[in-house]
Amino acid sequence: MRGQATPYFMFDGNAKEALEFYQSLFGGEVFELKTFVEAGYQMPPEAKDRLIHGRFKKDDLFIMVSDCFPGSAVVVGSNISLALNFESEEEIQSIYKALSEKGAVYMELQDTFWGAKYAKVKDPYGVIWDLNYQKA
Repeated sequence: MRGQATPYFMFDGNAKEALEFYQSLFGGEVFELKTFVEAGYQMPPEAKDRLIHGRFKKDDLFIMVSDCFPGSAVVVGSNISLALNFESEEEIQSIYKALSEKGAVYMELQDTFWGAKYAKVKDPYGVIWDLNYQKA
């Protein structure tokens, strides 16, 4: 596994606004903004600006954000997960298997449009994990 667990915040259509607030609050940089439409998803016109991914960094503070799909619920207090980056496919598969056996799978381990293997799993203690292995 590489680096620290990174907080990943989920919003209901206002992820970009939240990033702009954090930038005004802390300084730093907002980057890698990508909408669902830019990632190839069909979205209704009122949701065309929803972010599928965005990042914020200020010194050692690093967070990632996303908006939920339209119609999905965001429960404040449960809208934060921890993102882990793995160094091998074997490592991510092992962790995914262990978490999914006793937890709840939100997104199956799969190949993604950003060139990674990715899964989202809630462990038996209620912590949500974003698992990511960036392929070479």
